Amino acid sequence: MKRITLVFAMLLFAALGASAQIETPVTWSYAQKKISNTEAVVYIKATIQDGWHIYSQNVKPGGPVKTTIKFNPSKEFTKVGGTTEPKPISKFEKVFDMNVGYFEKSVVFQQKIKLTKPTASVSGTIEFMVCDESRCLPPDEIKFAVVVK
Repeated sequence: MKRITLVFAMLLFAALGASAQIETPVTWSYAQKKISNTEAVVYIKATIQDGWHIYSQNVKPGGPVKTTIKFNPSKEFTKVGGTTEPKPISKFEKVFDMNVGYFEKSVVFQQKIKLTKPTASVSGTIEFMVCDESRCLPPDEIKFAVVVK
């Protein structure tokens, strides 16, 4: 009888765990625009649910996990400068004891590239952390890819 109860309890917890939803308050989209035969801009957009925010790429050490965009090496293109972002909202956060830059609703990061071929496959990873007023979700890393034509 104890085994049946134990098996039933394990099945119940497994079912409850499987039905728990994973929160994903940020969705990502990607685009590109060729600005000449040899240059293009890659756009990486974060759409953020109300009440949540992600952090700037320029957070100082000791702060939250900053957004980090890494481009995979390629012979089809080279990066021109760094990845740019609009001016973030800045707020003093007691938990980090510093002013921290972040974005709400949406943000578009841009990376200019120099093409070595007429088309290029651009890929990489984005590491970010999303928080609301009372908590932060663990940092996440996603892959991205876009074809420049």
